[in-house]
Amino acid sequence: MDRNGRRGGVEEESGFDEDPNPKDDKKAAGEDVMSIERVFDMQEVPSWRRQLTVRAFVVSFVLSVLFSFIVMKLNLTTGIIPSLNVSAGLLGFFFVKTWTKMLQKSGLLRQAFTRQENTVIQTCVVASSGITFSGGFGSYMFGMSEAIARQSDDTSDYKNPSLGWMFGFLFIVSFLGLFSVVPLRKIMIIDFKLTYPSGTATAHLINSFHTPEGAKLAKKQVKALGKFFSLSFLWGFFQWFFTAGDDCGFANFPTFGLKAYKYKFYFDFSTTYIGVGMICPYIVNISLLLGGILSWGLMWPLIETRKGDWYGAKLPSSNMHGLQGYKVFIAIAMILGDGLYNFFKVLGRTISGLFHQVRQKNALPVADHPSTESPKQLSYDDQR
Repeated sequence: MDRNGRRGGVEEESGFDEDPNPKDDKKAAGEDVMSIERVFDMQEVPSWRRQLTVRAFVVSFVLSVLFSFIVMKLNLTTGIIPSLNVSAGLLGFFFVKTWTKMLQKSGLLRQAFTRQENTVIQTCVVASSGITFSGGFGSYMFGMSEAIARQSDDTSDYKNPSLGWMFGFLFIVSFLGLFSVVPLRKIMIIDFKLTYPSGTATAHLINSFHTPEGAKLAKKQVKALGKFFSLSFLWGFFQWFFTAGDDCGFANFPTFGLKAYKYKFYFDFSTTYIGVGMICPYIVNISLLLGGILSWGLMWPLIETRKGDWYGAKLPSSNMHGLQGYKVFIAIAMILGDGLYNFFKVLGRTISGLFHQVRQKNALPVADHPSTESPKQLSYDDQR
């Protein structure tokens, strides 16, 4: 009888015991091939103090600044922020792996680079860039200032940003979610074992980086990232020579004519939109295209014909009591309607899923029949 309570006594090098049933041998061998944790079986999980290293925070700071610029660019142009978990984990792995290789060649390496340290970097970078978006830097934070109020001809109420209250506001925005996230993590991820999409995908990616085959794949991915980064940078540098103001050059190319250009139908040759379009699902791209046609092609020209009837004829187009007011409040109403629909839809599905999970956990166990197979055991990865 071996340590796992099974007969056979001889333990193979692969970590599985001999079993008289050849089917079980094949199943175990297949599980060993598919197992990720078998690769890290001999590696000790470092303590949390060894995971929070100086090099991790240095790389996190540099990447956080870079990603904050990217998020601000996307926030002020497309308004769509894709998930940056994969790129943060990839760049964090590349920089620290290069760092540790240089130290290893010089004989100064004291601590090997682990996947836990990689996760710390990815978490810090995503959290920092997330604050850039959720903190409202591209929308309401500076939209409350006096400069923006003057542009809308409404200087009666404004709030100029200052570091004091901005720090307090961002602290509340960032840390208030901990009071709901911690109990939800316990219930949904640990107890009910619900799949967390972006976290699961990032975990598999970081695990693959730290395997021998994954390290080679990561090197290819970084090369591809650098190649397309260079092409995009050079194209942006080329466009800069043809940009004399805000509304000229390749960023505002009147592809459909000057009449259509008046209603914002022009072509932007920026590669940012191509990249975001490739990352986002196709339904998002179609939705944006249809929304642009319906709003700028139909609704605003029709409402503009009611000038002097629905709103004052002498009001400028940027005034909230004129055409701009129709744009803003119709858009807000559509966003709130769609958001509430998705909220109740997701809430209903979540409650239904949790109810079924509770019923399954509270169901009485059925006695095993001699002819039935043994209950399914946890895989090695799930045990880890």
